[in-house]
Amino acid sequence: MYRADDATTMTESRELMDPLRILLVDDHLMVTEALASRLSAALDLWVAGRCTTADPNLLDIVRGVRPDVITIEVEPLGSSVGEVLRSLAAARPEAKVVVLSADHDIGHAVEAARAGVAAWVAKEQGAAELETVIRGVGQGCSWYPPDMLGAILRELRTDVSRAREHDDLLHLLSPRERDVLLSMMEGKRGRQIAQELLISTDTVRTHTRNIFAKLDVHSRLEAVRVARAAGLRPAGERDG
Repeated sequence: MYRADDATTMTESRELMDPLRILLVDDHLMVTEALASRLSAALDLWVAGRCTTADPNLLDIVRGVRPDVITIEVEPLGSSVGEVLRSLAAARPEAKVVVLSADHDIGHAVEAARAGVAAWVAKEQGAAELETVIRGVGQGCSWYPPDMLGAILRELRTDVSRAREHDDLLHLLSPRERDVLLSMMEGKRGRQIAQELLISTDTVRTHTRNIFAKLDVHSRLEAVRVARAAGLRPAGERDG
């Protein structure tokens, strides 16, 4: 369910203060109602919209509401945590994402950090704590629970090391092999790659074998994973 407050209901003082626009994303209606009521009492915060994680129009809502801060409960997302959070960031790059969750899974917190989430707040924390975090991320700060931070930093350092290793491997590719790999990342198959690069399908197969050998992988999926880990992106994604 989606509800957006009418801009005409804003008080004159709020207009002058240019409050932070907040989108609350949570499957529990009572939680969002209570939280919206609490946050709305602050002159520098404005709950501009509310919706559920399962709303099929979630990304359209994000684009329409244009929030400065998005709070989201990730517990219902399961293994899709990283994917959903990255989608939110892509839909509204200017917004800071705050996980407000009953989820205490370290792996999910790591995925959140990888997706660029600014803060993680446990639901058992008070509303005053959340307000402080929201204001902080609005000013460019970040916050994760101390008991999660060590594991998150370890994983992020490992990610950096892996990316460097993968980047070194990508430098082994010839320009044409890189072109073929970029086409693989776009989901294209051998015949289509050959047509677009003006080469034969046999040449595509040769380049593919070379890519697998140089990246030390055994499938297109693994090759694409290594390329993404090293920061390689197709032109369409870079432009977006």
